[in-house]
Amino acid sequence: MAEHYKRPESVLVVVHTTDLDVLLLERADHPGYWQSVTGSLEQDESLGAAAMRELLEETGLEEGKLLDWKMESEYVIYPEWRHRYAPGVTRNLEHVFGFTVNERVNVRLSPREHLNYVWLPYRDAAPKVFSSSNASAIMKLPEMLNK
Repeated sequence: MAEHYKRPESVLVVVHTTDLDVLLLERADHPGYWQSVTGSLEQDESLGAAAMRELLEETGLEEGKLLDWKMESEYVIYPEWRHRYAPGVTRNLEHVFGFTVNERVNVRLSPREHLNYVWLPYRDAAPKVFSSSNASAIMKLPEMLNK
């Protein structure tokens, strides 16, 4: 049986309120690592479908407005997670989306993926995430809401 490797293309979904509060999730496999909703695309899956699937899987959220920010970044995959990808794959292409909710809401975490969640003003959320591309996306939030 062939091994199933992750596709080195993913979505990052910045979940936020209209008041610029951002939802962060703490990784179960790396306590202390905070992030926005994120996940790899499945085979033949569109970007929007992947964003909605990851939102539902990681937070239970369905009610809100999803917007493709038309932003991409390529980053080096952390060494501790490279075993999930085919041999020799070291880079991932990330596509950024925003998901607007009217106010801070309770979310349903996937316990195998996340330990905790917190809502923070975007300026406090950006330095808390471990990924520089995630921090950059969060800091773009005011600009993206005005488009």
